[in-house]
Amino acid sequence: MARKPADQTVDREDILRAAAEVLHRKGYEATTMKDIAAQVNLTAASLYHHFPNKDFLLLNVLEFGLGLGLEKLEKIFASEKSNAEKLEEMIRFHVITITDNVAVGAAIVFEIRPLLNAGVSKRYGADKFVEEFNARRDRFFVQRDYFEGLFRNVLLAGIAAGEFRQVDAPTVTRAMLGAHNWVGVWFRASGRLSGEEVADVMVDTWLAALRATG
Repeated sequence: MARKPADQTVDREDILRAAAEVLHRKGYEATTMKDIAAQVNLTAASLYHHFPNKDFLLLNVLEFGLGLGLEKLEKIFASEKSNAEKLEEMIRFHVITITDNVAVGAAIVFEIRPLLNAGVSKRYGADKFVEEFNARRDRFFVQRDYFEGLFRNVLLAGIAAGEFRQVDAPTVTRAMLGAHNWVGVWFRASGRLSGEEVADVMVDTWLAALRATG
C-alpha cells in the first residue's frame, strides 16, 4: 500500500497510539521516526509534517497518556461520595484506563527518563523549538503532580475523616500509582484476568490495606 503524503489528513490520536506501540516494542533510543511513520502508513517526511522531531512526539505521547480520563477523575474527586468510595472509583477507573491503553501506560513507566534527558537543541540544533519544548515539558510535570494530587488528597481527606488509617500519604500514593502504571507493562488482554478483574484486585488490595480498624 502506498504511503500517505504529508498533506493527507491523519488522525493525531492514531499517530500517538502508533508511537506508543513502537516505543513499547523497541524503547525510545531504538525507535526512529521512520518506524513510527510506517506504523500508520506514513512517510517519515509526512510524520515530520505533524511533529518536528522525536522528542516532541514523545512528549505528545506522554501528554496524551496523562490526559486519558483526567476529566473523569476530577469529577469523581469533586463528588459528594465518601473518600473511600471516591478512592475505590478512582483506582478502578485508572486501572481500567491503563488496561485499555497498555502501550500508552507502558510509555508513562519507561519513557519519563528519556523525556527528562531530551535535549532538543543538542539533538537537533533546532533552537526555535527549545523554548516551546521546555515549557511544555515543564507543564507536563506540573500536570503529573496534579494527577497524583487527586489521589493523595482523597487519601488525606479519608485519614482526617477516620475512613483510612494513618499512613504517609505521599509515599502510599506514589506506590499506588506506580503499581497501577506498571499494569501497562505486564497486562495482556488475552491473559488470565480481564482489565476489570485486575482493577477489582487493585481496589480490594488497597482498600484493605488502608481501611481504618477498630
